[in-house]
Amino acid sequence: MGLKFGIVEILTLLGSLGVFLYGMKLMSEALQKVAGEKLRSILAAMTSNRVLGVFTGFLITAVIQSSSATTVMIVSFVNAGLLSLTQSVGVIMGANIGTTVTAWIISILGFKVKMSHIAIPLIGVAFPLIFSKNTKRKNIGELVIGFALLFIGLGYLKDAVPDIKHNPEILHFLSSYTHWGYGSLLIFLLVGTILTVVIQSSSATMALTLVLAANGVINFEMAAAMVLGENIGTTITANLAALVANTSAKRAAFAHFIFNVFGVIWILILFYPVTKFISWIVLPEGVTSFDEHTTSIPIALSIFHTVFNVANVLIMIWFVNLIVKVVTKFIKDKEDDEEFRLKYINTGMLSTSELSILQAKSEIVVYAERVTKMFGLVKQLFETDKDKKFAKLFAKIEKYEDISDRMEVEIAEYLAKVSESELSISGSRRIKGMFEVIDDIESIADTCFNLAKTIQRKKESKVKFDKNIYENIRKMFALIDEALEQMNKVLTSDFSDSNIEKSLEIEKKINDYRNALKEEHLVNIKNKKYKYKVGVLYNELFSTAEKLGDYIINVSESVRDVRMHG
Repeated sequence: MGLKFGIVEILTLLGSLGVFLYGMKLMSEALQKVAGEKLRSILAAMTSNRVLGVFTGFLITAVIQSSSATTVMIVSFVNAGLLSLTQSVGVIMGANIGTTVTAWIISILGFKVKMSHIAIPLIGVAFPLIFSKNTKRKNIGELVIGFALLFIGLGYLKDAVPDIKHNPEILHFLSSYTHWGYGSLLIFLLVGTILTVVIQSSSATMALTLVLAANGVINFEMAAAMVLGENIGTTITANLAALVANTSAKRAAFAHFIFNVFGVIWILILFYPVTKFISWIVLPEGVTSFDEHTTSIPIALSIFHTVFNVANVLIMIWFVNLIVKVVTKFIKDKEDDEEFRLKYINTGMLSTSELSILQAKSEIVVYAERVTKMFGLVKQLFETDKDKKFAKLFAKIEKYEDISDRMEVEIAEYLAKVSESELSISGSRRIKGMFEVIDDIESIADTCFNLAKTIQRKKESKVKFDKNIYENIRKMFALIDEALEQMNKVLTSDFSDSNIEKSLEIEKKINDYRNALKEEHLVNIKNKKYKYKVGVLYNELFSTAEKLGDYIINVSESVRDVRMHG
């Protein structure tokens, strides 16, 4: 029987993939906006250790009937900064066990719950929300539509491929490859992998494998090899989802791939003893082969699938950190891949409040380093003429500003939690000082963004500065750099030995230089040395930079106060 597969079918396949990836992107972006702090706390609590992570993954997959969807969701959670890479590996392991539930349903009841059926009604519910003036409602609408599109994309992918599922006779030629021992196993493993990649659902491939084995086209061993291939094939879906995601999400998808490949390698070594043991359990007494009892094959395959996944998790759970190390080495950080994630603060506090204060202090140091990096981007923006590079830099500064706001909120919430517990007098003062410090750091980020907006206005209104103005602004920026460097030194000196004198000295230099520029500027305006518009933007730049200096010295002064009273 021939299969019609021309240009229209290929475009349909690509379009289906497009819907899937767009749904993934929409869902990931909406998650970042909606989830905020709550979902992160819930997820982090549910995945606070490996066992809970595995259980979470199992539960989600068992409920939504698709390990592909679970791993795609995990990738988007990692992308949104809601899960760390280590946590995601545990959840993905659980998803692998969860997918065995689907296999049992297929083999016992012969049907599969289709999420794509409820996707369109979901869009019907969410569609009005995206027109809401309430930002939260709008974001929830986008999240639900992204989630629905993801399933519609998966559904279309299954329909867009040649209809192998309902015509197993297409694969009859496979029966001639079943007598080559391990060679046959590898061939059928490859077939299982390719089919899962093409059909985009390990459950659909599982159903096809059951049909082939039950019809006697392939024997139990070859069907089991196909099941192993499906476990590798299903990781491709998560890797596809990670194409539009950031480095951490790519790592999560790659960790899933490593986990399944290693599992397949060790089970292949023990393949024949395991399949013989399952035959012994399943086959009725007196029956020696599945050829005589093909009706037992679906149950036997479900047992094999479950044994493989559970055993793999029990073995690999001890190597989570090693897997994380390997994927981190393979998939390097992109320089411009900035995401919001706290480095030291988790949802739970450390055993004592005083230790929690140290944790918060480490996070504040990271926060200060981030706004210093942001100022570096502003300096680059000031020197950039090329439109494309300018737009990219401005977007990055905007993202940093957003990250800065969220970091302030999270650190402040953590400090509030710590301050509710028993604290020493010096501990209470430290917390008060820290609140002031994060407020000032957030103001530094805001002021950097204001500088970027002024530079953008200069570019949009095509204002040109002369050489003298450029040099003056560069000199002012160099002083700000010096102040930021000193501020970071003060913060890293464990709130002691803060060289406040040096900070005050730099602050005085900034103020004096601003005053000198202001005087010179007034004279130049009077003498019409440059156009009024040039003067306005120039004045705004050096005045805003001086404001930046004020917030920087405020940080050092807050640290000094903590030290004097602490």
